[in-house]
Amino acid sequence: FFETCMRRTFLHWMKTLPLPQAPSAEEQRLFNFLLAVNEKYNLQSTLRVAGGWVRDRMLGTESHDIDIALDGPAPPDDEGGENFMTGAKFAEYIQKYQQAQGEEVHGFGVVKANPGQSKHLETATSKVCGFEIDLVHLRKEDYADDSRIPTVSRATPEEDASRRDL
Repeated sequence: FFETCMRRTFLHWMKTLPLPQAPSAEEQRLFNFLLAVNEKYNLQSTLRVAGGWVRDRMLGTESHDIDIALDGPAPPDDEGGENFMTGAKFAEYIQKYQQAQGEEVHGFGVVKANPGQSKHLETATSKVCGFEIDLVHLRKEDYADDSRIPTVSRATPEEDASRRDL
C-alpha cells in the first residue's frame, strides 16, 4: 500500500515538474527525426521519452542512451503480427526514412522477450542521430505472490511510468 501511494505521489509530482535542463540541440534533432518518421508514414504512434534520460535530466546530468516508449496501433501495412506498434516495427520505419533521406542507415537489433531469463519485453535497439536508442511499447508488470517473474501486458502511460525506476 505504501509503495502504491508513494508512486502515485511521485507521478503527480512528475506531471507538474519541468525538466531543469532542456534537451540539447542534438537531442532535439533526434526527437524531431523520430516525430518525422511517425508523421511521414502516418504511424499514429505517441512517442514518449522514458526511463534514465528523464531521470538524468531531472538530476541535471548528461545521458547518451534514450528509451522511447511507443503507444499506438500497428502500422497500416503490418500483416499479421501484433495489433500495436512494436519497437522492431518502428525501427524498420526509421531505416526506411533514413534511406529515403539519403542518411546513413544503421542496423537495429531486437532483443526478444525471454521470461525465463527475466527479459519480459521485446526491445529494438539502434543508433540514431548519434544516440543509442531503445524502442519499446508501453507495458505494465504484474507479479504473482509466489513468483518474482512478472506477467507483462500492454499499459497506459501512467502504468508504464509507475513501474520505472526514475
